[in-house]
Amino acid sequence: MNRRDFLASVAAPMAAQPLLAVAQRPATADAVPGRLKHGVTRASLGPNKSTEQFCREAADLGVKGVDFILPNEFPILKKYGLICSMYRPNWDGPAPVPNPGRGPAGPPGWNAMGMKEAMTVYLPKIHEAIDIAAANNLPNVIVLAGARSATLTSEQGLDNTVAFCNGAKAHAEDRGVTLCMELLNSKGIQGPPMSLFDHTSWGVEVVKRVDSPRMKILYDLFHAQLMEGNLAQTLRDNINHVAHIHTGGVPGRHEPDETQEVNYHFIAQVLADVNYTGFVTHEWTPAPGVDPIATFRKVLQIMNV
Repeated sequence: MNRRDFLASVAAPMAAQPLLAVAQRPATADAVPGRLKHGVTRASLGPNKSTEQFCREAADLGVKGVDFILPNEFPILKKYGLICSMYRPNWDGPAPVPNPGRGPAGPPGWNAMGMKEAMTVYLPKIHEAIDIAAANNLPNVIVLAGARSATLTSEQGLDNTVAFCNGAKAHAEDRGVTLCMELLNSKGIQGPPMSLFDHTSWGVEVVKRVDSPRMKILYDLFHAQLMEGNLAQTLRDNINHVAHIHTGGVPGRHEPDETQEVNYHFIAQVLADVNYTGFVTHEWTPAPGVDPIATFRKVLQIMNV
């Protein structure tokens, strides 16, 4: 299927459906609005839930966005007043090859802007993702830098990443969609070993060289804490380059509460003080044996500033 046919296949079902009225749900004691705009990923509200149940619970909690939802699920999000806050294209070609630390992926260059192969494998899908996001009024598309290797240095990966983003930025600017490059640790802990973008300075250099209002950083607090710490000052110094935040407790990537080494109430205060307006999306898995909804409510209270 070519790109034009693919986009038509996605857009047609959306256009054919009558616009769903946003569910009018009364405010509940669960909702903790505060000064930050919260998002969520599927795992944070517990496993084995239908999209309908998940969205209903997220809306009741006061959440505004959901990361990584598929296009066929967009109408359910709209029903509950939610938006796909970060769109991620998935590999839909031949059977993918393993990607250590990140599960199944695709051929060389997939989810790896730092590789030259990304220009033919990954870039076309990012262009498609930009069009899908724009057609559905979604703010962000995730892009990933990939990993260093014996044949790819950090400097080469940076040059390749800048070239990749330069190949997408005009399209993103034209459609009003922000490309968000995620910081991932290079220890192989829920991320690729030898990640290229494992320190803030590397990502900031990419953003500065691309020089586009639609090229920003997805600052993942879990990964950043593993690699460099100093989260509060880093956010203060670089918030103009950050468009999206992911949370997660260290260690274990469970709920970011008082059992974790990062003071998330303080981080939330920093984000509010620097007038951060993007999503703070919770991308953690509840610890074994806890009530996911009660736990999520507690985290919202911790971060209520």
